[in-house]
Amino acid sequence: GLQPGYMSPMGADKPDNETFFVLVDPSAMNVPNGVTGANKAGYHYQNVNPSRDFQNVTVTTIRNMVAGDSCPHCGAPVEIVRGIEVGQVFELGTKYSEALHATFLDQNGKAKPYVMGCYGIGVTRTIAAAIEQFHDEHGIMWPVAIAPFEVAIVPVSSKDQDQVRIAGDLYQALKAAKADVLLDDRNERAGVKFNDADLIGYPVRVTVGKKSAAEGTVEIKIRRTGEQEVVAIDQAVARVQEILADLRSKNM
Repeated sequence: GLQPGYMSPMGADKPDNETFFVLVDPSAMNVPNGVTGANKAGYHYQNVNPSRDFQNVTVTTIRNMVAGDSCPHCGAPVEIVRGIEVGQVFELGTKYSEALHATFLDQNGKAKPYVMGCYGIGVTRTIAAAIEQFHDEHGIMWPVAIAPFEVAIVPVSSKDQDQVRIAGDLYQALKAAKADVLLDDRNERAGVKFNDADLIGYPVRVTVGKKSAAEGTVEIKIRRTGEQEVVAIDQAVARVQEILADLRSKNM
């Protein structure tokens, strides 16, 4: 009793020798005044309310795809992933421009209402999405573009005047070079400072230790890759700038 192309639960008669079930998704059951086939070629029912008009149907969730299902457009297997909405666009049409009498003159000099839109970016959501993508067991790995600071300078001992002086000089030099730099001059153990730097996720860390005064070198560490290198103090600023430029070019 079903007509291909015009199938509907309405008026569907089961042949005596056959059994079939009608499954309806909950979203379809909530459609008000809809249109459905009439099980007769060329005919449809209008103003159908499924909760009232569908008889002997089983309501169950049947629309949700699962991993491995075929894409209805290209046939490729579907992959299910989680996402975060970080931005949105709403089309407002002319509802508010008409109410506010906000108009423009078209090419014929006739006043017409603006077609309006509402656009938003969720800053906190964007930050959450970035952290979700860029982290490891030690903490955050900020991309340079949105890092709270691009560089952290860490003197191993805040009680060592040479280390404090060298760290302060590097801090001023990097600031003069327009780097977004932080000087961690807290009176804390080196391990605490290093752990905090990894947890917060500054892209580059410059460590000023005992060898800095004795040998004139500092250690530079890239947070994302864990790479470390020792460079001369007088080359540190230029090297940090090179690393930051490389990270930016790779969107890291």
